Amino acid sequence: MTITKQDYDKLCKEIWEHNTRYYVDNNPTISDEKFDHLLAHLEEIEKAHPQWISPTSPTQRVNEVVTVAASHGFKTVTHRFPMLSLANTYSKDEIADFIKRMHKIVGHQTLAFSCELKMDGIAISATYEKGVFIRGVTRGDGEQGDDITANMRTISSLPLQLYGDNVPDILELRGEVYMPHAVFKQLNEKKFTAGEALMANPRNAAAGSLKLLNPSEVAKRHLAVVFYAVAEETTGLLTSQYGVHDFLKKLGLPSLELHARCQSLNEIWDFVEEVYKQRPNLEYDIDGVVIKIDDLNEQKRLGNTGKSPRWAVAYKFAAQQAMTHITAITVQVGRTGTLTPVAELDPVFVAGSTIARATLHNEEEVHRKDIRIGDRVTIEKGGDVIPKVVSVDMTARKSHSHRWSMPATCPSCGAHVVRVPGEVAVRCPNSDGCPEQQLRRIIYFAGKEAMDIENMGEKVVEHLIRKGFVKSISDIFRLTEDQLSQLEGFKTKSVYNLLTSIEKARDVSLDHFIMGLGIKHIGAETAEILAKKAGSIEALMEMSKEELEKIDGIGDKVATSIVDYFLKEENRNEIQSLLNLGVKPRKVKTVSFVNHAFNEKIFVLTGSLKNYTRDAAAALIKERGGKVTDSVSKKTDFLIAGESTGSKFDKAKTLGIPILTEEQFIGML
Repeated sequence: MTITKQDYDKLCKEIWEHNTRYYVDNNPTISDEKFDHLLAHLEEIEKAHPQWISPTSPTQRVNEVVTVAASHGFKTVTHRFPMLSLANTYSKDEIADFIKRMHKIVGHQTLAFSCELKMDGIAISATYEKGVFIRGVTRGDGEQGDDITANMRTISSLPLQLYGDNVPDILELRGEVYMPHAVFKQLNEKKFTAGEALMANPRNAAAGSLKLLNPSEVAKRHLAVVFYAVAEETTGLLTSQYGVHDFLKKLGLPSLELHARCQSLNEIWDFVEEVYKQRPNLEYDIDGVVIKIDDLNEQKRLGNTGKSPRWAVAYKFAAQQAMTHITAITVQVGRTGTLTPVAELDPVFVAGSTIARATLHNEEEVHRKDIRIGDRVTIEKGGDVIPKVVSVDMTARKSHSHRWSMPATCPSCGAHVVRVPGEVAVRCPNSDGCPEQQLRRIIYFAGKEAMDIENMGEKVVEHLIRKGFVKSISDIFRLTEDQLSQLEGFKTKSVYNLLTSIEKARDVSLDHFIMGLGIKHIGAETAEILAKKAGSIEALMEMSKEELEKIDGIGDKVATSIVDYFLKEENRNEIQSLLNLGVKPRKVKTVSFVNHAFNEKIFVLTGSLKNYTRDAAAALIKERGGKVTDSVSKKTDFLIAGESTGSKFDKAKTLGIPILTEEQFIGML
């Protein structure tokens, strides 16, 4: 069957419509499998007709872009319409004052207000021209912001092409990029498992993600976006702020799910209370309600004062905090030996759960806030997830309290702790003999990110160690039915379930096996890179520091950590024991490019590319079966030309060799 450009465009539109139903309407009409099939079909068409590919194709979100900016950062963009901040109110009386002020200025007895959620994300501007997403910019100082277009393109809920009736020629929107609670929780769980510092809250996590210079890395953060205002639209159809949400939804754009049109203080307050009630169920953070005059013409007439609009105000919720006392400060020892102070609290209910402990992060943080045992403190959940101590009530401090400091010896094994120059962390150096490190390593090894041994949580591991049945990770695969039946609360079914999970774990992917070893600085992404490049654990064990550093994504610090780990005989012996016990790390599947257009083709690169380093572009060509040479000859199949080309470009033209722009190269990929 012959595929036409019209067929291709129709398929692109169909995929975007399904994308909207999934991310915007929360009402998918086809299965994930069917959607993946449509996307695969589109990729096949684009492989055969690279000249059809446009930047708005559903396949073109990331394009394996290596960097979006020079090393000095993002390009600064001046906003066509300033991004203003809102005046804040904190009580019902202050909202009443705002309403009276608006009635007085406008002169109407009846005045409608549009009420909506006040997002706690990263304010952005997004511009579409003739339905095509062309630019994303951060708020910055309100007058200028960073151009984050490439990073915003990675957001699945953001359509790159708008379809439907009344798509404006120019549409400039205001919205917020955020990290959904579920994503934030997963990322922090991974960081905790890897022994890395946790993110403070979803807002900071989203902000940090948008600052990454590599869109491929941004894509892994699974950010989302929501829009709530229009700075410019050329149809002239919009007359009310309340109507903006319906307008956005019809265009396939994600908009706020809770909004209301109110005409009195009581109606506004009813909405405020309803939002406060719904707040725990939302997938994103909010910190209040925004109240705007509904009539857009009135908004324009009223204008702004200073850096805030006259026609809007924000009512901010009080922070979800509670007061309690610190009964003790204990110290946890992590699997890598890091000592972490923890505040033991009088239990208190905060944001939906009872809190009895809160991390104090490190000694430096304890001293900065001057936190002491016996203090009355304010606590809150960072991002409504991680309990933390916000401040100390100095007026309630007891006269005999004294400053806390990290113990000189490990609370688990008694070894003298060490302080690494340039690091905040204090560590126990006794990696082999420290019981707590041993416990944490075994818990980590059995965890979901590593061997994924179901029914083997922290309590079970503690029991196994206490009984002496498990002293090292390989001992897990030596456990017997008789041993497990001796564990407290373990009946026949529990024993069977755990033994079944252990048996299943013998068949593990190499990247998960590498993760389970707990090598310092190795997270899930690095483990996958190593697994793909090494191919087997035996090969990885023999790789030199120089060989490791040649792998894209592996730097000096990580390479040194890997080599140091495998230099220890006890680590090599433990790995061999695991293999002897039937653990079979299987090779990680890599993407196979069958009959790719690059196969057996010879490429030469010239000039500087915007989206790739020379090495990165060469690696992508080689992955697809192509070859890269330094000089142009009659055997050269393609010249890829970036900016500031030289003699290679002239020679290729003379020889009649096809010359690809960077965009054409991306399309052919």
